[in-house]
Amino acid sequence: MTETNAPSYNYTVVRQFAVMTVIWGIVGMAVGVFIAAQLLFPELNFDTPWLTYSRIRPLHTNAVIFAFGGCALMCTSLYVVQRTCQTPLISNFLAGFVFWGWQLVIVLAAITLPLGLTSSKEYAELEWPIDILIALVWVAYAVVYFGTIMKRKSPHIYVANWFYGAFILTVAVLHIVNSAAIPLSWTKSYSVYSGAVDAMVQWWYGHNAVGFFLTAGFLGMMYYYVPKQAGRPVYSYRLSIVHFWALIAVYMWAGPHHLHYTALPDWAQSLGMIMSLILLAPSWGGMINGIMTLSGAWHKLRTDPILKFLIVSLSFYGMSTFEGPMMAIKTVNALSHYTEWTIGHVHSGALGWVAFVSIGAMYYMLPRMFGQKEMYSTKLINWHFWIATVGVVLYIAAMWIAGVMEGIMWRSFNEDGTLTYTFVESLEMKAPFYAIRLVGGILFLSGMLIMAYNMFKTMAAPKEATANDASPAVA
Repeated sequence: MTETNAPSYNYTVVRQFAVMTVIWGIVGMAVGVFIAAQLLFPELNFDTPWLTYSRIRPLHTNAVIFAFGGCALMCTSLYVVQRTCQTPLISNFLAGFVFWGWQLVIVLAAITLPLGLTSSKEYAELEWPIDILIALVWVAYAVVYFGTIMKRKSPHIYVANWFYGAFILTVAVLHIVNSAAIPLSWTKSYSVYSGAVDAMVQWWYGHNAVGFFLTAGFLGMMYYYVPKQAGRPVYSYRLSIVHFWALIAVYMWAGPHHLHYTALPDWAQSLGMIMSLILLAPSWGGMINGIMTLSGAWHKLRTDPILKFLIVSLSFYGMSTFEGPMMAIKTVNALSHYTEWTIGHVHSGALGWVAFVSIGAMYYMLPRMFGQKEMYSTKLINWHFWIATVGVVLYIAAMWIAGVMEGIMWRSFNEDGTLTYTFVESLEMKAPFYAIRLVGGILFLSGMLIMAYNMFKTMAAPKEATANDASPAVA
């Protein structure tokens, strides 16, 4: 499609989300570094309740997942759906509402969570008025996205749109069902579920927030930006479709592996374990498809730091989707559960997979969105890549070692049946690894600051190209 007859795409909302992706990434990771420091230096909790670890930790998870990750997903999905469908967004007004509504949700979260206004549900801590706002914004997002697909010029729906579509629909269902509550006041509500049922619904939501928000959506990102940056078609289109249907059919059933050895019925725990193990196949199918897309383009890895971000993200995706099913096995879970191993696993996925693929996609898009041929400094992208990679490796290696040691200490008994180690001794053991984790987090945050500098310099530079110079997807 030539520039003269190219549709007039809505890149305003894409630009807005791209900039906020980087900004919220810095905010979320800065809070993460702060709470990592609190675990090493408890005096950093101060005397004010709104700066304690218990208040700030949910702010960190919400900021990284929904502010950073959510903006990255909305940014890329609204860009990809226009490029691959060769048609502008169905409604610029609704697109603007999605952007400003989502920023309002994030700001309200940043205010209410430190104040202790929380439903206490993991990844769903926000109280009911904010939950309603999330639902409204999400419906508008779905209308914009699927409405654009319905008026597409191309008869084919590119595979990235299947993953984005599944993410949008499923997250809507997860949010509405899990957030069902009885309001007591504007700032307090109680879940409509109770006991083991509440736990089951919560981890059906919690695991599928990982499965659809942090996996399916970002796989949509991978299926567009890896082929684009590599200049190669997807390795196997058939595998991408098999990967899609297998993943979304199985993921929904894996939540109970978060509740091993609890009041949840044993058959439900076993079902969650089995489905988690089955998940390994479609997960690795997607990883292999992404990595093999580079067939014939491996030489580009030497000189293309954006491609390095994308390919390393796939490596972390493969690693974390192998580790997850292994940790779902009951005997392994007996050692790993409640330990730092889980934290290492979560961050190998969150930083290594989600953040790396998002950063790669942003580096691809930013110059195109702001009229440049390339980013202000390729050397800074390289620096970002290596600093972030070292940071991730330090972080997860420290947590793996601390977690396994912690689990072994907890289950060590003397001959008379008493515990070999006190709980305090297990905490003392973890202190050096907390320090390494803090260094890793600081390195990763430093990389994001480098990215922000590179982004603002790119935005400020004189325009060299138009946004429509970006060619349609390689399919």
